[in-house]
Amino acid sequence: MGYFAKLDANSIVETVISISNDILGEPTLTFPDTDGAGRAFIANVLKETGHWRQTSYNGNFRGVYAGQGFTYDENRDAFIPPQPYASWALDEDTCQWVAPIAYPAEGVHVWDEQAGDWVEVTDEIV
Repeated sequence: MGYFAKLDANSIVETVISISNDILGEPTLTFPDTDGAGRAFIANVLKETGHWRQTSYNGNFRGVYAGQGFTYDENRDAFIPPQPYASWALDEDTCQWVAPIAYPAEGVHVWDEQAGDWVEVTDEIV
């Protein structure tokens, strides 16, 4: 199955669709050839307009799997999820947002932006 993200004028993902491997010519074709095959199918058969880019469900190419609201960065040729917190930085290698403090090794935690730290989830937190 191939997955394709439709981008708006600001390169924000509007929607993601799937296209059968038979249409994409897989397994004889692989990315990036399937990208062109998919875009041709979208334009010529589905009659959809706009900018479309193939995304990888397994994250094998173009950063992470695209979702609605993600940004496609043409320079990186990658999809980037929305920044979850202002203090988090983008990891250039993974295209994932990273907290300024590593996730604790023990327990279950949530990020507290105001405190700038991980807060352990206890029975008292609802």
